[in-house]
Amino acid sequence: GARNTTGNVLRPALQIIKTSPGITCVSGAMLLLTHAPEYGKNGILVMGDVAVTPVPDAEQLAQIAVCTARTAQAVAGLDPKVAMLSFSTKGSAKHEVVALKIAKEMAPDIAIDGELQADAALVPEVGASKAPGSSIAGHANVLVVPSLEVGNISYKLVQRLGHADAVGPILQGIARPVNDLSRGCSIEDVYRMIAITANQAIAAKKNAE
Repeated sequence: GARNTTGNVLRPALQIIKTSPGITCVSGAMLLLTHAPEYGKNGILVMGDVAVTPVPDAEQLAQIAVCTARTAQAVAGLDPKVAMLSFSTKGSAKHEVVALKIAKEMAPDIAIDGELQADAALVPEVGASKAPGSSIAGHANVLVVPSLEVGNISYKLVQRLGHADAVGPILQGIARPVNDLSRGCSIEDVYRMIAITANQAIAAKKNAE
């Protein structure tokens, strides 16, 4: 990725390695290391998809949610609490509701809820008010956005305005750990991505045993 476009990096991975069993779309997650310890786990959150699938359908969105939760476990050591984000909380966003149902069927072991506005997902008082009874509202550490443009814009705003460290995108859904680098990457970006890919490989091996 330091010398090629994302498309050129992904093409051989999808042609040779292909996607994971049960997964049809590749996505990208961003590890956000913020200066707001009251959110996520001491300020650590994971957001997806920020890199690959422009307008996911409900099935793809469910896959992104499950894959992003697995990434949070493997890379950040989080006990994932996944929020399907939207413009409304428990309201009229039918697309996210369908995706939530599919995701729960795909991975019943993952704590996931939706649809939730960003503040309802992160702030306990707002979560309790807008989604009473939800174990995720106000406590989310994995944020799943409804489209690529939302994810890409959101993480860059958090990075620039909130001075957060944004690590990634971490590719998900490929049968073996594969990751990309930006053509403007630094040495620090390279070794961080090596460490992340190694952790993904370790987690994949444990899951296979």
